[in-house]
Amino acid sequence: MKHKPPEARAANLALPGKGFAFLTGSIFGLALIFWGTPVVLDDPAVAAHPFMEVLGAAAPTHARYWLVAVLVLTGLPLVCWRSTIPRWVLILPALWLGWQFVSATQTVDGALTRATLKHFAACVVIFYTSALVLSRNRNLAALGIPLGLCFLWMLRVGFEQRFGGLEATREYFYLYILPNLEAYPRNFVSRMSSDRIYATLFYPNALAGVILLHLPMLLVTVWTLGNRLTVPSRCVLVAVFALASLACLLWSGSKTGWLVMAAAAFLVFLRLPLPLTQRWKLGIAAAVLVVGLAGFAWKYADLFERGPTSVVARLDYWRAAWLTLQERPLTGTGPGTFAVAYARVKPPEAEMAKLAHNDYIEQASDSGIPGFLAYTVLILGSVGVLYRRSFHRGQPFEGAVWLGVACWSLQSFMEFGLYIPALAWPAFGYLGWLWGMAGNAIDKPPPAG
Repeated sequence: MKHKPPEARAANLALPGKGFAFLTGSIFGLALIFWGTPVVLDDPAVAAHPFMEVLGAAAPTHARYWLVAVLVLTGLPLVCWRSTIPRWVLILPALWLGWQFVSATQTVDGALTRATLKHFAACVVIFYTSALVLSRNRNLAALGIPLGLCFLWMLRVGFEQRFGGLEATREYFYLYILPNLEAYPRNFVSRMSSDRIYATLFYPNALAGVILLHLPMLLVTVWTLGNRLTVPSRCVLVAVFALASLACLLWSGSKTGWLVMAAAAFLVFLRLPLPLTQRWKLGIAAAVLVVGLAGFAWKYADLFERGPTSVVARLDYWRAAWLTLQERPLTGTGPGTFAVAYARVKPPEAEMAKLAHNDYIEQASDSGIPGFLAYTVLILGSVGVLYRRSFHRGQPFEGAVWLGVACWSLQSFMEFGLYIPALAWPAFGYLGWLWGMAGNAIDKPPPAG
């Protein structure tokens, strides 16, 4: 009996997974368009209100979990059981999710917790299916095609908002929504007066998070799919895609997004195979970083003059989360219930908030110290360990996906991407794929002889 070489066996095993990758990319793409709203706003009474429709937030929330079920059923026959993923990586997501259910027994709001638990369960399921099935594909072009099309649609909506769409939305808001605004926080008025775009997402910072998460992988996909073109043509294609994305990032007005993108560009430049010494590369990268920070300071000079109100608000949220953790250090107040805890301790003049604007701190407030530790080790520990396994292996898709996940994990210190399916689902999927690639026995051919 003839034995196929390892390369042929790997290629044959990857073929069935391409359809699964396309399905996964389609689900991630649909999430960009329909499910960019935090799950704590899944209440039908809120989602059906015309004001939420103005924000592009009304969507068939129940359908997303059926799609995850289809993803699982499709992936079961393709599971790679011979993976050598570290055991702690396989245990930690289940441990984190299990503790969320334990915390749910002590919740202060059953409706918020049920909506959050369904979302967290979907995140963990996507992590495992990506680690055990999607990782059969070293090349994620099959995932990037449907995701990229939806990403382009999202960018189109962002451009439309920038060049007239926001003004039309603002007119509709003041004519038909503002008279009935008593049931909504007053900060919605200032939001509608802003020129910051949010495309198909709930608000501008979520749009910035989506761009940070997906753009590196999609740029590699565009470059890969253009392999029949000349190198200059491929460069132009990638440059147009990147510039359109960066324009939307700029118009979103996300300060955290700007800083995270600058840090990512610094790291990527250091890793580029340029004919320069490391000292020269470091000097050029540092100069570019300084220019980027100077541009940030110039653009937001008025913010520094009047004081960073968003930072002050976040500090209030984090103080409230700390007080909640002191009161309930073991189980917290239940998944997704930060708003209930914050309402009890917030200053009278402070705006109400549904989420803590820091995923790690909110885990501590919602599910206690065990939930915080499990989640933080899973996300930040994975990003740290996978840096050498992914970014240093010279594989473009692995490096690009790692970079996107790292950007998402950094933005999570100031935002609530964990609670938005359009961000959390692909982030968990990419993380699972990275671990699957790092521990995939197929990628480690046997020694000679």
